[in-house]
Amino acid sequence: MTSSGADTVVLRAERVTKRFGTTTALNGVSVVVQRGTCLALIGESGSGKTTLLRCFNRLIDPDDGQIVIDGSPVNRLDPIALRRRIGYVPQDGGLLPHWTVQRNVELVPRLREVANARELATHALELVGLEPSAFASRRPSQLSGGQRQRVAVARALAARPDLVLLDEPFGALDAITRAELQTSFAGIRRELGVTAVLVTHDLREALLLADQIVVMRRGKVEQTANPEELRNTPASPYVRELLSRSQLSVP
Repeated sequence: MTSSGADTVVLRAERVTKRFGTTTALNGVSVVVQRGTCLALIGESGSGKTTLLRCFNRLIDPDDGQIVIDGSPVNRLDPIALRRRIGYVPQDGGLLPHWTVQRNVELVPRLREVANARELATHALELVGLEPSAFASRRPSQLSGGQRQRVAVARALAARPDLVLLDEPFGALDAITRAELQTSFAGIRRELGVTAVLVTHDLREALLLADQIVVMRRGKVEQTANPEELRNTPASPYVRELLSRSQLSVP
């Protein structure tokens, strides 16, 4: 990592606005993601967090403003090539049901025509705690919910992307499995040095996993802060309410 501020910024949203008909999903949103960090987008349903995440890999194109990745505006990049260089874990995992675990995890390396796709997929499965000899030949229907999410994370990491986007990846899991996967993901991110953007409605999860938290409300940024700042200096009554609802101490 260099000491230049510009070189440490992996992803930047600049005054991003997105409308769906008469509904404004994003209203002038700006965020910065530093290399090697995890940024959490948190907010209630309809706050715009998932819309913003999908703007990052051009699943959605904003109406105004721009997204910049590694210094390049994404609207100048081929969307398919862009998605292949960014890891992505959708809310439901998005595994192809008729493919084996191994083939699912190999998907992006093979699309990128990486010579050692099989080895990369095998290592990714090991990273998420799934023994390839036991799981590689299974299909998603033969896995538990937690195992399917582990496979989804492995697939996002298999091509060794610099940036991974995760949309509520642990939201549908039971509390024990969720805690296990949160701990596993935190360890993997530290080991690989990957940059991550995590969408979550769970403030406790954001405080646990993120270096920086962006609280969103009605398509706008309510506060951007590190976990300690957010807990100690909530910027608005809404952020105070979130902390209170999560049974976290409020100054």
